[in-house]
Amino acid sequence: MPSSVMPTPRRHGDAQSPAAVSAVDLRKSYGDKTVLDGIDLRIPAGTVFALLGPNGAGKTTTVQILSTLVAADGGQAQVAGHDVATSPDGVRAAIGVTGQFAALDDLLTAEENLLLMADLLRLGKREGRARAKELLDTFGIADVAHQRAATFSGGMRRRLDLAMTLVGDPEVIFLDEPTTGLDPRSRRTMWDMVRALVAGGTTVFLTTQYLEEADQLADRIAVLDGGRIVAEGTADELKARIPGSHVRLRFTESADYERAAAAFPGAARDDDNLALRVAGDAGLDALRALLDRLDAAGIRAAGFSVHTPDLDDVFLALTGEGTASGATPPHLKETR
Repeated sequence: MPSSVMPTPRRHGDAQSPAAVSAVDLRKSYGDKTVLDGIDLRIPAGTVFALLGPNGAGKTTTVQILSTLVAADGGQAQVAGHDVATSPDGVRAAIGVTGQFAALDDLLTAEENLLLMADLLRLGKREGRARAKELLDTFGIADVAHQRAATFSGGMRRRLDLAMTLVGDPEVIFLDEPTTGLDPRSRRTMWDMVRALVAGGTTVFLTTQYLEEADQLADRIAVLDGGRIVAEGTADELKARIPGSHVRLRFTESADYERAAAAFPGAARDDDNLALRVAGDAGLDALRALLDRLDAAGIRAAGFSVHTPDLDDVFLALTGEGTASGATPPHLKETR
């Protein structure tokens, strides 16, 4: 993404950076249903924050409160230095919001949609046209600038929707499940655009159902369940909380299998498939030590696979999703 479209670069955030978004004891109920039960957030400026959770967990409600679309029942929140309750106009002037569905006027062309947004933001005619041209070029839709949005594919609609969000050069962008329904290529294009925004200093608040998306983009991730934040940290920190790292050794000869079982007495046996599951750190040093141990005993394995917990495992463990089946799907990295 050309730097001319980006805001003046701001320092990339860390834990000591000023908070672009913060919330303390945020609460929201609809009737007798509690959606948010006192959540706390602190998002440093110039970072990507991802909020994960099952359907109905309150992700969209959180975005709606922070973007002033609905009022909280309790607690406090600030966005870009403005209090959500007492200075909503200040918040709105500093943010952009891309919802779950592209907010386009299908009767207008791509350029007209952008110019409409520029008018709503009270940009001058010359400034608005220049901004629209920049964004059309940046998002690769200049060649269809005069086509109606109704004719666009899902990926093109999403790109135009994000471009409209950027017309006002926001400090903070809320992306509420922005890649839902997109094909893998379009999704990765969106990821590249998000990375470019953050490189320019923009803060991105992301909700998503795609755990790989959070893993790829987010500096920090929070898991929302039952109206509460049940875990927060970097992707690696969250993965480290979940036990289950192991190496699965496979054998073709029964003799080798039995000798390996004797060498690793704590390993879980799979006699039908002549395989052992050796629990422990699946890092490179531990893997090298395990293979050296096999070589020292003169045991030859036919192959092995390494399993380390990923965000799917984190999600399932922390939210209870899928526990009815009693099984966590395997995520194995094969090595031969």
